[in-house]
Amino acid sequence: MATTDHENEMREWTRLLADNAGEDEVFVTEFLKMLDASPRIKEEYLYYMNNGKFLGEYSVCGMTVVDIMIWQMDHFKSDLDRGLYDMQSNPDKMLLRAFHTMLKMEKEPLGFLEKYGSDTGTDYPGKF
Repeated sequence: MATTDHENEMREWTRLLADNAGEDEVFVTEFLKMLDASPRIKEEYLYYMNNGKFLGEYSVCGMTVVDIMIWQMDHFKSDLDRGLYDMQSNPDKMLLRAFHTMLKMEKEPLGFLEKYGSDTGTDYPGKF
């Protein structure tokens, strides 16, 4: 099957995001393969690529990519509070991780739903 210009644009944009995020070609290949296998998440991803904002029409167990991104940012802040990361904010990495998590969650939602319900960051007393 021939690859369209739109597909090539998506692949190149993904490589650019991955470079900015510090991800390697193995990640890019896996991510694109997973994206090709999920038409609904791919539609969300392409919408973001073309519009710079989230479509938010598809969810996995009630969670959109925006919900996943917010959970990941909260989780990231939690790790920062514990001194586990020494890095600046990286929006490209957060975007890729949110879509990658949604792709994995679509295949095995229960493990992610358990994490989502139990890891709520550090914004309340007694967390640690």
